Amino acid sequence: MTDAECQELLRWAAPRLGLRLVGFRRVRGQVCKRVGRRMKALGVPGLSAYLALLEEDATERALLDALCRVTVSRFYRDQAVFDALREPLLPQVLASARARGETRLRVWSAGCASGEEPYSVSVLFRRGLAPRFPDFHLELVATDADAALLERARRGCYSRATLRELPSEWVGEAFTSEADEVCLRPEYREGLDFRCEDLREQMPEGPFHLVLCRNVAFTYFAPPVQQRVLAGLMERLVPGGLLVIGSQESLPEGALGLARAAGPDAPLWFRQPPREA
Repeated sequence: MTDAECQELLRWAAPRLGLRLVGFRRVRGQVCKRVGRRMKALGVPGLSAYLALLEEDATERALLDALCRVTVSRFYRDQAVFDALREPLLPQVLASARARGETRLRVWSAGCASGEEPYSVSVLFRRGLAPRFPDFHLELVATDADAALLERARRGCYSRATLRELPSEWVGEAFTSEADEVCLRPEYREGLDFRCEDLREQMPEGPFHLVLCRNVAFTYFAPPVQQRVLAGLMERLVPGGLLVIGSQESLPEGALGLARAAGPDAPLWFRQPPREA
């Protein structure tokens, strides 16, 4: 598939799948290689024939939607985010929750891919925060639309290269070596619930103290879909809870009820309490 054909395909797909064309600028080659392999497997003679098939076949459109998913995942990705969560932001959230008599830290990792992000939060909580908040336990819901990636996440084993940004002193404490992989110790898997859910169609029940929605909705989804997703995220955040988006992302135009966290150079936002009438 030529680059011109790739762009034609994405122009066709974007409005039909609720996607944002500009989000694919740097990754369209990766996406279209997958689509090219799919076309070859189907034996379709060219892009026009494939587009005609897509117009008629809802199952093929759903498969194209899956082929358009872009996954880049590693532990502690965007270290500044996790550093800011460790100190001062999550301690602030936990202190407020403790003052309300709560004993659970509820977290949602939306678009968790193969699990590196939610497990990063688990390691951060147990190594960096639990000693200061021993009365709290972690409840973490991790969702993704890709069932195969979720199976990898549940297994909890990874190549060593994915750990390069994780604090080195935590690696030996949280992982065991197994052949050419490292695997999470059982205690770091406790409290994690992996679910196959498409963020555009289904969300877990809140409330959550921390929601991570990075490098999915606000990169690849069309503006109306972004607005709908953000509204759902906001509904599930406690007042004073934290929303984390991707380091290269911005919130949809007109987003209300969120205040940028002061200090850290990272895309973290507090949900503001509702105004009194």
